[in-house]
Amino acid sequence: MTNSRTAGLRPVLATAVAVLTALGVAATPVGTAHAQEKRLKSWGNNRAGQLGDGTWTDYRTTATTVLGLTSAEVVKIAAGGAGPTNGHGLALLTDRTVQAWGANGSGQLGDGSVFGHNAPGQVVNLTNASDIAAGGAHSLALLDDQTVVSWGRNNYGQLGNGTNMDSSVPVRVEGLNKVIAIAGGLNHSLALRQDGTVWAWGYNINGQLGDGTSASRNVPSPVAGLTGVTRIAAGCNHNLALVGPPSGGTKPTSGNSLKAWGYNATGQLGDNSTINRYAPVDTQGIWLAGVSQIAAGCNHSLAVTDSDNRLKSWGQNTSGQVGDGTTDYRITPVTVPGIKGVQLVAGGREHTVALLGDNTVRSWGANGSGQLANGTTTDSSTPVTSLTALTGVDKIAAPVGGDFSLAN
Repeated sequence: MTNSRTAGLRPVLATAVAVLTALGVAATPVGTAHAQEKRLKSWGNNRAGQLGDGTWTDYRTTATTVLGLTSAEVVKIAAGGAGPTNGHGLALLTDRTVQAWGANGSGQLGDGSVFGHNAPGQVVNLTNASDIAAGGAHSLALLDDQTVVSWGRNNYGQLGNGTNMDSSVPVRVEGLNKVIAIAGGLNHSLALRQDGTVWAWGYNINGQLGDGTSASRNVPSPVAGLTGVTRIAAGCNHNLALVGPPSGGTKPTSGNSLKAWGYNATGQLGDNSTINRYAPVDTQGIWLAGVSQIAAGCNHSLAVTDSDNRLKSWGQNTSGQVGDGTTDYRITPVTVPGIKGVQLVAGGREHTVALLGDNTVRSWGANGSGQLANGTTTDSSTPVTSLTALTGVDKIAAPVGGDFSLAN
C-alpha cells in the first residue's frame, strides 16, 4: 500500500535515478525491505526510458522491473507511444495518484517539464484519478467526479481543452461529465459516458472522430449514432465500440455487436472492406459470437469472444500481429489458433499481448525490440510465451504506436 512517506519519496527517487544514470553510475533501488515483493514488469524498446527500469538500455527481450512500484499498489497501467523507439508508461496507484515515465518531449509525463526520465515520477496536480489511458504522445485520466483531464501533445486538439497548445500538466477536457471509460489513439481521444454515448476529439482526417466529417476538433463531439455502448478501444487512427446489454452487470451477452470507424486501409474495421469510415459500421462476424473484451493495436483489432474466451483478430498483419500463422491482412475477424481462456488483450504498434486464465502472458507479432519477451528478437505470427518472471499477472498494456509492453 502507498503511504505519504513513500509517495513523497517517489519523485526524488526518479530524479536520483536519472542523475545516476546520466553519470554512468549503476542505479540501485533505494531500500531493500520490499525486494521480494511483486513488481510491475516491462520489456521491449527502451530508447526513451519507457521501460522505467532506471536505464537507457536499447531494448529488453525478457521482462525487467519498473523501479519503485510494487504490484500491490498499482491499480491500473497504460502504455503510450508514437513510434518504434519512443513511448511512455503510466501507473494509477491505490492513493489515486499517477506515476509516469519515458518520453516527455510534449509533456506526456505530466510533471511540468519536457524532459524524459527512465524511472517513475508523479504526475502533478492529480490526486483523485480512477482510470488512465495513453495515446501517442498524450495521456488521459478519468477523475472521481467522472470528468476527464489530459496532458501532453495537443497539435490536433487531442487534449480536448479548446486549444492546440501542448500542456506538460493536466488540463480539463471541456464539456464532459458522467464519463465511465477513456481511451487514447495516436492523436485523438475517446470517452464513454454513463448514458452509453461515445465522445471523441483530436485528429480526424480519416474519420476517427466518427462524426461524419474529416474535421479535427479540440473539444469533444459525439460519435454519430452510437448508443448503448459498454466498452471502447482506440487504435492509431481507428476505434472500436462494443454495443449490447451487460449480462449480470459485468459481461455483455452473446448478441452484442461491435462497431468500428476511422482508418481502414488494412482492414482494421473488420467490415470486409478497406474503405475509411467516417461514422460507425458493423464489424462482421461478431454478433453471434458475443464479445467480452476489445482492444486495438495501431492498425489491427482484437476481440475476446464471450462464450469460450477465444480471441478474434483482424487488420494489418505485416509482422504477424493478427496471430493466425500468416502475414496476410485480414479484413474480417479470424480466430487466433492455439490459445483459449483469454482474459485480457492489448495491441501495440505491430504486436499483440494476451493474458490467459492461468495468469500467464502470450505475445505475437513484431519482436525487433524484444516486445514479445520470449528472449529473442524474432517476429512470430503465432503466440509465444512471454518470460515475465511474474506470477499472478492480472494487468497488461501495450502502446498503440510503440514497441514495448507492461504487465502487473
